[in-house]
Amino acid sequence: MANSQRAMLKMLSSRSSPIRSRNTYKPGLSLWWPQTPTSQPEKNADTPPNLTDDDLIVTWDGQTDPSCPFNWSLTRRWAITLLCSMGGMVTLMSASMLAPALGSISTDLSITESEANMVVSIFVLAFAFGPMALAPLAEVFGRRWVWILSSTWYILWNTVCGFSHTRGLLLAGRILSGIGASAEYAITTPVLADCWRAEQRGQSFAIATFVPLLGPAIGPILGGILTEKIGWRWLFWVLSIFDAVLVVYAILFFPETYHRLLLHRKALRLQRETGRSYRGESEVHAQPLLRKLGYSLARPCWMLATQPTIQIMAIFLAYNYGVLFLVLTSFASLWTDKYHQSVLISGVHYVAIVIGYTVAAQGGARITDWLWKYLTRKRGQTAPEYRIPLMIPGMVFLLAGLFWYGWAADVMAPWIVVDIGAAVFGCGVILCTQAMQQYVMESYRKYVASANASSQFLRSIFGFCFPIFAPALYDRLGYGWGNSTLAFILIGFGVPAPFIIWVYGARLRAKGKQRAKGKVFLA
Repeated sequence: MANSQRAMLKMLSSRSSPIRSRNTYKPGLSLWWPQTPTSQPEKNADTPPNLTDDDLIVTWDGQTDPSCPFNWSLTRRWAITLLCSMGGMVTLMSASMLAPALGSISTDLSITESEANMVVSIFVLAFAFGPMALAPLAEVFGRRWVWILSSTWYILWNTVCGFSHTRGLLLAGRILSGIGASAEYAITTPVLADCWRAEQRGQSFAIATFVPLLGPAIGPILGGILTEKIGWRWLFWVLSIFDAVLVVYAILFFPETYHRLLLHRKALRLQRETGRSYRGESEVHAQPLLRKLGYSLARPCWMLATQPTIQIMAIFLAYNYGVLFLVLTSFASLWTDKYHQSVLISGVHYVAIVIGYTVAAQGGARITDWLWKYLTRKRGQTAPEYRIPLMIPGMVFLLAGLFWYGWAADVMAPWIVVDIGAAVFGCGVILCTQAMQQYVMESYRKYVASANASSQFLRSIFGFCFPIFAPALYDRLGYGWGNSTLAFILIGFGVPAPFIIWVYGARLRAKGKQRAKGKVFLA
């Protein structure tokens, strides 16, 4: 390259231009964590084989680039956030809406009660495996089309469930529709990371956590009404119709948000306009498509196996989610079996949990954003651990709610006392979930989709298993000692978790960074 060209590239780089010389590349270091750029004007063996001296690396046009999702209008970003949140609500509603209809399903299909419970739990099991494939695909092909195609797959198989006349077809339809529905787990958190800066994520993440968890609370209410009025098959069809509306909206108004893909498209546009060689930042380590897919699909498993912070969060999220689904799936039977209320009234009690969700979502959002800004200002730098303090009040509410709800139900206290305990429990679930998922998002920003999938793998396994033994737990121990047992286990390993992450989080992340160094599928 001529000296004048090198001088021009150096000048552009020094001014934070959207176009950088390929010499910002430094081999042998993982791109997972940012490295200090180095300038090396002479082409040498360090140059990536897929780049040349004439390649220009495309980035955003500064902090205010209007094409960067961070700088889109608030209306546009909130519309995207609400779309993903509503999709998450459909997903979790699909898991819980059948609870009041299990008796009718058992009668119509001539299956046992335990087989009917599998109709609910096998759908949740699909949430464990779906994101492990869909999240890497979202890091290769982008968020938009993975979300749309997965949702379409869900609609297809969920509709088939409504036409099922055999146990086998119903179970097959449930697990296949669950894989499609799991895109909400794989895509929502990465989309939030794409659209919102760290200091803005508290409120958006609160909505994206709160709205989906309305599904398990509202689902049984609607399920009871629809089952009594028009039959259990319409539960599937109503959900399919609602999700189809979301898919149509997404096709029309859901833009791609993945930064690396948007920069790749920008590089292609500049190439067409100028004839020069432009590359997106993701192309520094460009691989053939099949190899890239292989690396991407391996990434969530590798992260779960080697990253200590993800392992801690995965275990805690798993138990938290398992207890939540145990409570949600057994809550209706408490009112029908012990309080002798109708199926319809038993569903109305889920409003108590919704109230707990609402209070925690709104309060937690403001607290976590304030804490992030306060700690950043006080310490002069950001750190993922600034999301952790919210776990402490969350843990208090979670434990208090378990004890309160369990013993109030055990002694058959007035319904309002039981419902208040359930609301406190729901409040704790939201606060803990917000803190843990935001911590993972901040820690693994570049591969947030894979990190999110790996941290939630065990969560869905526990969500599948816990409701299966819920009847036996409460039959043998009662609601009081049953919930107390769950709470004591949580005290044993859950209470220390936020303090361990707060004190040792940076060291654990550094250890994970060391393990990631030089791993080609993290490039």
